[in-house]
Amino acid sequence: MAKMDIVLCCAGGFSTTMLMERIKQTIHNSEKLNDDDFTLKAIAADLLDQEVDHMDALIMGPQVAHKLESIKPLIEPRHIPYIIVDQETYGKMDGATVLKQLLIAKAKADRARAAEKAGA
Repeated sequence: MAKMDIVLCCAGGFSTTMLMERIKQTIHNSEKLNDDDFTLKAIAADLLDQEVDHMDALIMGPQVAHKLESIKPLIEPRHIPYIIVDQETYGKMDGATVLKQLLIAKAKADRARAAEKAGA
């Protein structure tokens, strides 16, 4: 697996830091995933424009879901897959579920990009 740079964003970057630690724990405890294949960074959504060129995937906290329309112009041209974590999963700080959702979104984006290139 190629290294994946994941950015988590919320209103201030604080609660996503807790979720980020849970995701790191999930990766570390996995038999199939390797710590060295992932970098994770938690930031405030307002700083996303500074990180967009250095990320492979985006996790958005539910408290910034309303900002999606202003975030899409940053991530869509770069084909960066994203997920918005639902309130329940976020409240539980369920890093395993969030990581699974993100890996699915990344795989779908990679397939779509490959199909787009093949058709071009």
